[in-house]
Amino acid sequence: MTFLIIIFAIALQVFLTIKKVSPFLSLIIVSITAGLLLGLKPEEILKSIEKGVGSTLGGLALVICLGAILGKILEQNGATEKISTTLINAFGTKNIQWAVMVTGFLIGIPLYYNAGFVILVPLVFTLARKTGLPLLYIAVPMAAALSTTHCFLPPHPGPVVLVNAFKANMGKVLLYGILMAIPAVIIAGPLLGRFLQKIKVDTTASFAGEEINANKTLPAAFPSFIIALLPVILITLAVIAANFLPANTVLQKILLFTGDSTIALLIAVLLAIYYFGIRAGKPMETMMRSLSDAVSGIAMILLIITAGGIFKQVLIDSGTGDYIASFSSKWQMPPLLFGWLITALLRVMIGSATVAGITAAGVVSPLVVSGAASPELMVLAVGAGSVFGSHINDSGFWMYKEFFKLSLKQTFLSWTVMETIISLVGLAGVLLLDMIV
Repeated sequence: MTFLIIIFAIALQVFLTIKKVSPFLSLIIVSITAGLLLGLKPEEILKSIEKGVGSTLGGLALVICLGAILGKILEQNGATEKISTTLINAFGTKNIQWAVMVTGFLIGIPLYYNAGFVILVPLVFTLARKTGLPLLYIAVPMAAALSTTHCFLPPHPGPVVLVNAFKANMGKVLLYGILMAIPAVIIAGPLLGRFLQKIKVDTTASFAGEEINANKTLPAAFPSFIIALLPVILITLAVIAANFLPANTVLQKILLFTGDSTIALLIAVLLAIYYFGIRAGKPMETMMRSLSDAVSGIAMILLIITAGGIFKQVLIDSGTGDYIASFSSKWQMPPLLFGWLITALLRVMIGSATVAGITAAGVVSPLVVSGAASPELMVLAVGAGSVFGSHINDSGFWMYKEFFKLSLKQTFLSWTVMETIISLVGLAGVLLLDMIV
């Protein structure tokens, strides 16, 4: 009966998604419905809601907000444009695919997918016209890089939510995620792009007319790179300090403190405000406007994540944890594969990678709590599942289709195949890491 209730809850979430109900509202509705069907009393459901909100936001609100602020400051002050043009010039036309891929990867770390995509699309069109190369030959590596960072690497909302849900180590997730992301983005980016170069796309569309402004004053390349990557650098140093430096030394304590994800992002944000604002003579009011714009832009994402935390808490408080954990052993399926499969099915049905990951977290977290799976690898398994088989119910599918003026068939052949490759390579990477670490 419990299994049927969980299936019904997921089906209800899919139905409400199809009916265009906001994921924030639909997840709360599903959580309350599931709680009642699973035998929780109304007052117990209210306690689960309160606990779910607190435990979810407490571990990730600052990380997501600070990540959004850093990305917005980099975007509005020309740092992302400087990073991209520097890499394109360094790689040259011959290696244009790799230049666009690395650009997308580096810009994708601090920026959310939609923001990074909109920033890089004009660059892709410009490069296609100047080099005479097929559009998708250049576009696919860019999209693959952004998508890979979106599903595997903090401070993106999906990975941060999963780190919080599974009580994983943020630094290890980042390092493992980078190891997995590299082969995934190479196969789904430059290699796939070469197969798709015969697809003819019109590069004279109205949007394609937007050129990168060569006369625009951009910041220096070195500080742009350093500030954008500073959180990754600090978090990586913290992992090194925790594993290789003598315990309780002053240096280790400093590196562990500055390498905390919240502190690392805060340091990067403060440095960005100083370098791009105070040092450049811009009024503090202008910089704070960037901060407000960034936070308002992710408010709905935070609400959706919070509602997902409520669903997870209801499943835990209703006593379904042991029941869910038993499925992996009953079906003789490795826990990480089980986590990937549940998320992939939700992704195909729901469309949103973030909502699929959040919903799956509630279903598979008992496997992590029971010790059956590594928290860090489960984060990446769910992250890989969350990009599987993107199709017409995913907003990213349509954004890619419309910006590049593709037909549905062309979008399926490029975007859907690209997302599925990232998911499958990510799953293979997780299973391989599980045998090693």
